[in-house]
Amino acid sequence: MIQLFESVKSAMERGENVVLCSILASSGSAPRGAGAKMAVFQNGQALGTIGGGAVERIAAQQAVELFRTGASYCQAFCLAPNQVNDIGMICGGNVTVYFRFFDHENARDLELIRTILELLASGQDAWLISRMEQGKITAMGTFDEAHGLRFAELDETMLRPWLTSSAVYRKGEPSYYVEPISRAGRVYVFGGGHVGKALVPVLANVGFRVAVFDNREDFAKPENYPTAEQVIFGDYYHIDARVHITERDYVAIMTPGHQADREVLLQAMKSPACYVGCIGSRHKLAATYKYLMENGIPEAELSRIHAPIGITIFAETPEEIAISIAAELIRHRAELAGTEKAKKG
Repeated sequence: MIQLFESVKSAMERGENVVLCSILASSGSAPRGAGAKMAVFQNGQALGTIGGGAVERIAAQQAVELFRTGASYCQAFCLAPNQVNDIGMICGGNVTVYFRFFDHENARDLELIRTILELLASGQDAWLISRMEQGKITAMGTFDEAHGLRFAELDETMLRPWLTSSAVYRKGEPSYYVEPISRAGRVYVFGGGHVGKALVPVLANVGFRVAVFDNREDFAKPENYPTAEQVIFGDYYHIDARVHITERDYVAIMTPGHQADREVLLQAMKSPACYVGCIGSRHKLAATYKYLMENGIPEAELSRIHAPIGITIFAETPEEIAISIAAELIRHRAELAGTEKAKKG
């Protein structure tokens, strides 16, 4: 997401207009869900994806037309064959795409893109909010707790129930689309060895903010993990001296030794982390659980621990293990988003 908006900003600063295509809603077997984005530039090149195939090809063609008209609008596409508005795909379902024209001569448009980038890097909860009337985008702005609503005069009280971990599309006249663009919370990877080094770029590529914590000075260097947001050199026995784990954070433990693993795990279990996972065999973990209970962790709390960490794909190499861990974190993130959305109705 950051790369896409950086490219949009650079194009506008060069004096070029850009069209941002975003999926507003999807149903059935559509290849991408709400929030998927593709930027189309004046030279016809595109960055990002809204699902590929015919819908992406047609959307790109329509985006090019917007460079002539300067319009912004929404359009529904039917992906089921032999149906009204069929575009020749066989996956089934429907998607609604909104096309937002960004004018490089409009200072407000460029400032909006710069603000989105600022929020993406902030590490705080932030949302992109669009209002649509009669199929046209009439307002687009951002919301975060520090600044409130920016760039659009909207009813904050009405919007607050829609500020969730997943995109919300409220039909009506007008209709609204509220999309999280930045979420608080990090994945703390304790141990920057082979698995940790393989895991960091995988997590970063699927939208997690990653911090690596290691007690070896040669390992705890930013150049070893170029996609990590932070690299921390610290003591595994006193992690609270360097990090503050919140209820929005994930903990993935894979230190070089069993003793360090269980010490980090003991501290993580005393935190409100939304996810705690630990690498290791079931035999090793049985001894670790005994140690945790001897040091004040109730047996009922042990169910919080994801161990062995990752989903079962019979992974063997560090790269395969990284994929299994990332898959579990993606699933956990989606479950949390679903729970939060259900609570807000």
